[in-house]
Amino acid sequence: MIKIYHNPRCRKSREGLQILEEANQEFEIIKYLEDTLSIQELEQLISILKIKPIDLVRQNESIWKELYKNKSLTDSQILEALATYPKLIERPIVTNKTKAIIGRPPEIIKTII
Repeated sequence: MIKIYHNPRCRKSREGLQILEEANQEFEIIKYLEDTLSIQELEQLISILKIKPIDLVRQNESIWKELYKNKSLTDSQILEALATYPKLIERPIVTNKTKAIIGRPPEIIKTII
């Protein structure tokens, strides 16, 4: 089943959700700011995305700039930051059974559905 990790306050995430709705495919919405992801869930997402933990970070967020910018962090420390501050997670993320993508730009979501 297709899943979208969604933040309703984010325009790109809303556009991604609209693409899924228009595709008439069944999907699950995960509001990761409400139902926060564990470090293990983040590790699984990063593995499917085939990226490094830092690539999942929204580095322009004020939380990142205030607490982490210009620090040398391990992957584990980055995962801890993402689990503690889910607002730092890049969005939207769309997964199917075998693939995952970060929907930026949102049109890229069409390649996974």
